[in-house]
Amino acid sequence: MTPTITAFESSPDRGKGLARDMRVRWALEEAGQPYEVRLVSFSAMKEPAHRALHPFGQIPTYEEGDLVLFESGAIVFHLAQRHAGLLPNDANARARAITWMFAAVNTVEPPILDLVIARFMEGDKPWAEQRLPLVKDRIRKRLDELSDRIGEADWLDGAFSAGDLMMVGVLLRLRPSGLLDEYPTLAAYVARGEARPAFKRAFAAQLAVFTDRVPADG
Repeated sequence: MTPTITAFESSPDRGKGLARDMRVRWALEEAGQPYEVRLVSFSAMKEPAHRALHPFGQIPTYEEGDLVLFESGAIVFHLAQRHAGLLPNDANARARAITWMFAAVNTVEPPILDLVIARFMEGDKPWAEQRLPLVKDRIRKRLDELSDRIGEADWLDGAFSAGDLMMVGVLLRLRPSGLLDEYPTLAAYVARGEARPAFKRAFAAQLAVFTDRVPADG
């Protein structure tokens, strides 16, 4: 059965690959699995029909028969367990790859999301100017540690895995801030992820959603 995922009808990132459905699209492409996409408006995301799939009224969701999942990390983990190409066969290497999946969303992403909140949702607050450097310092601490861990390696732990997929997806959210450019090792790591054919297919599919909705004159 072909699964269906949900994505923004009008993506806030204007099709730059930052929305979280990109992680699911990429995983499906790496696994060579066909999928369908149902686009959801911001208002529809808060309606009961969508909240039945995602209790927090967000995207993406994943539907395959009677199975309904939400949270991009959980969906990618499900796909990685079910399809070859996203987790190593060796049990210990598999466990390490899963650890990196959790690290991406639990350790590296939270301060990055704080930056998004500080800039775009709290930027008009009187204390925003003082808070922003503190948020950036917390991000840099994580990036220092991650850069040291990767070193000269291509990927986090041997061959590319779902751990890298999730980590690259998280780091991409830093691109608008310019912080990623301060870390050549991490910038090169992200570039390797973006160079993968499966990423390119997923990115093109997400970008098409936006370009199909841009008027011809602008």
